[in-house]
Amino acid sequence: MTSAPARSPRQRKHDTLHRLEHDVDAWVATAAEDGAAPHLIPLSYVWDGATLLIATPAASRTGRNLRATGVARLGIGPTRDVVLVEGSVLAVEPADLPEEDAEIFAAKTGFDPRELATPHLYFYVRPRRIQAWRETDDPAGRELMRDGEWLMAD
Repeated sequence: MTSAPARSPRQRKHDTLHRLEHDVDAWVATAAEDGAAPHLIPLSYVWDGATLLIATPAASRTGRNLRATGVARLGIGPTRDVVLVEGSVLAVEPADLPEEDAEIFAAKTGFDPRELATPHLYFYVRPRRIQAWRETDDPAGRELMRDGEWLMAD
């Protein structure tokens, strides 16, 4: 397989923002505070330009882990063009989520947790670190955000 030339930092950030805005699903990794094995599940998300919004059953392992630790790691995109997001998490009861956010989430993801029999929680994930790379041509400069701050301007 022939690799494309490495992307510039500006292009990498542009591609990352496009993926965050247009993709719908992510692999979400969590772990319990007691050192139990990490847990990984696919969840749908919405990106508002600053945070990702996800939802999962409140009593699920993921829901419990997110509430207990307040952190998550998300993998978005295929393995050969991936965005990794590490972030802090804020749990929100459906009744406390702004109506506009709930409607946007339902429209983009195709499901509305407010209508499900199983109690769900929403979680805002605020990125603290974002990395992106594609193939072997993109290993250097893959860190785009550190400590919640983009490392390059638009």
